[in-house]
Amino acid sequence: MYCLYAPPLNDVTQRSIFYRVVPGEAHQYTGIVKLLLHFQWKWIGLLAMDDDKGEKFVETLEDMFPQSGICVAFLGRMPIQSNILGIVNFYDVFKSIAMLLIEAKVNVWVISADPHMMLDLQTGLNLVASERTIPLNKVWILTAHWDFSMEPYFQYMNAEVFHGALSFAIHSSRVPGFQQFLRAQKPSSDRDGFIRVFWEQAFHCLFPTSGVSEEHGGSCTGEEMLENLPAMFFEMSMTGQSYSIYNGVYAIAHALHAMHSSRTKQSAIRGRDHMITSKLQHFQLHTFLASISFNNSAGDKVSFDKKGDLINGFDIINWVTFPNQSFSKVKVGSIDPQASLERYFSINETTITWQNQFNQTVPIALCNDRCYPGFSRERKENMPFCCYNCNPCPEGEISDKKDMNDCFACPEDHYPNKERNGCLPKNLNFLSYDQPLGIVLAILALSFSVITVCVFGIFVKHRNTAIVRANNRNLSYTLLISLFLCFLCSLLFIGHPNVLTCQLRQTAFGIVFSVAVSSVLAKTTTVVLAFMITKPGSKLSKWVGTKLATSVVLSCSSIQIILCSIWLCTSPPFPSLEMNALPKEIVVRCNEGSANMFYLILGYMAFLAFVSFIVAFFARKLPDTFNEAKFITFSMLVFCSVWVSFAPSYLSTKGKYMVAVEIFSMLTSSAAILGFIFSPKCYIIVLRPQLNSRNQLKRKNN
Repeated sequence: MYCLYAPPLNDVTQRSIFYRVVPGEAHQYTGIVKLLLHFQWKWIGLLAMDDDKGEKFVETLEDMFPQSGICVAFLGRMPIQSNILGIVNFYDVFKSIAMLLIEAKVNVWVISADPHMMLDLQTGLNLVASERTIPLNKVWILTAHWDFSMEPYFQYMNAEVFHGALSFAIHSSRVPGFQQFLRAQKPSSDRDGFIRVFWEQAFHCLFPTSGVSEEHGGSCTGEEMLENLPAMFFEMSMTGQSYSIYNGVYAIAHALHAMHSSRTKQSAIRGRDHMITSKLQHFQLHTFLASISFNNSAGDKVSFDKKGDLINGFDIINWVTFPNQSFSKVKVGSIDPQASLERYFSINETTITWQNQFNQTVPIALCNDRCYPGFSRERKENMPFCCYNCNPCPEGEISDKKDMNDCFACPEDHYPNKERNGCLPKNLNFLSYDQPLGIVLAILALSFSVITVCVFGIFVKHRNTAIVRANNRNLSYTLLISLFLCFLCSLLFIGHPNVLTCQLRQTAFGIVFSVAVSSVLAKTTTVVLAFMITKPGSKLSKWVGTKLATSVVLSCSSIQIILCSIWLCTSPPFPSLEMNALPKEIVVRCNEGSANMFYLILGYMAFLAFVSFIVAFFARKLPDTFNEAKFITFSMLVFCSVWVSFAPSYLSTKGKYMVAVEIFSMLTSSAAILGFIFSPKCYIIVLRPQLNSRNQLKRKNN
């Protein structure tokens, strides 16, 4: 037992202490906002008292709502009933307010009012509902100030208008032994006269000693059961207000205990001769109240914040009314300031009973229909920011959530779907062997390669015949081998690009094709010089022979080899991904590294072909024995035509078709040389062997 002198607490102390054990309203305001956001209710009506408290309520929410994208669609003020004699006029006022609430195109209302005002509002709503068969399909969100069980007059009213309402209540827990304590309370006890008064009002009876005639009610036996009372009038569980008082009493007890322990320690330090005999002051108690922290019998932690307010939350209650004027309070959520940020607000919407007209679907509270994925919001002029138009996302952009303010582009490796509400992965775009275009080009390349090998075999087999020897047998071999390699080089352009193929495809073809064109130039030069040495007194005989042809081929090819070597050493080609070249595909291509070197190599091959064309063109009218110049002219003309048309076609295509254009140009130009130069000779060798003789050539020359 403690031996403690404690002064009686005056009224000021009591008010300050009980104020401290009520949770701060800031958590209730935050809970209202989170509740609205949870159900995406953003077109809200506010109803508050026309007094300072109501003004604070409205100002607080009007400051918080815009930060969360919530608009106040309707603001109503309820007048203060200051004179009971004017109740008829007040009912007219409340009836008009109720009419506005019902007819307003707002489904969700946040109401702050005391029980008496809510009783008047309920009366107005019932009057309107009885006169005009208008369904009260509204969601009422009520503050913790209102509780049906606080107002006994509700048992005579129709509470169905608030069916499905959501209210905030001060958090309470089940206190062990509380119901047994209530059952033990009997009006026969003289300890508390309030019980007898309450008993008579609750059970509509009178005790014989009350001095009132029994005509006003039956006799009270004192054996009536409290649990038989309607829940609207009396609850057997501890309400939030009672729970706060319960915690407050225990908080004072803990504070007094802490204060006594502190004084005892001070006395022990100073010694028995210096006992502390000063009276306790009420302001000293507040210091200990602010620092206490304990768990009550319900297991809840009780403590105070820096402002001296009890750290307690709110329960979210769903009101379910029944035709017999009974109701049920179902806890569907909570606001817990002591929980983590993720669990600060919690609600179980599956347990909520909505107004009957909503058919158990979550009501909608928006200025207009929501903007679905694929659309973005555009604010309407001269309207609150919650009102907007829904515009389709522009080409190349999407929105994947409802009510997005802006559309956005997909990642580089994705593209928008048709509905523009999601992104699809892009496919890789490159010329492969499993595609029809790649298969056709590969077959053409292999076919021309086989034809070239056959021509080469024919020339080798008939290498000692007149027509093969007359057309420079070694140059023909070199030209056929280079054309064979040209056809095979086109296969490097098919398939997924990698570092090796990227570095080989342009350089290998450039070198091999330069050898082919150099061989054609050497043939043309040999034809011209061979004709010129037949003139009397010509001194060019020493230039005609294998040395000249070899020199032309080696010198012209060496320049191309040097250019390719510089290209590979300075800025070689490499595989790259072009994300934005095609809208739905990623182009896998070989980046040329240095575009200047690429076009320089192509330009050099074009230069060799142009020189060969000019030389062959001027030699086209030589005697029939040397008529190979005519075929060279046609082959170079086709070559130049193909590569002149290649440039615009190459630059105007993208992806695999760009590669296909280049392969087609390579095959066409190489096939032109093969066809125009060697097909006439093969025709004579294979089909007209009688023309393949020295005598026949001399006869043509004569």
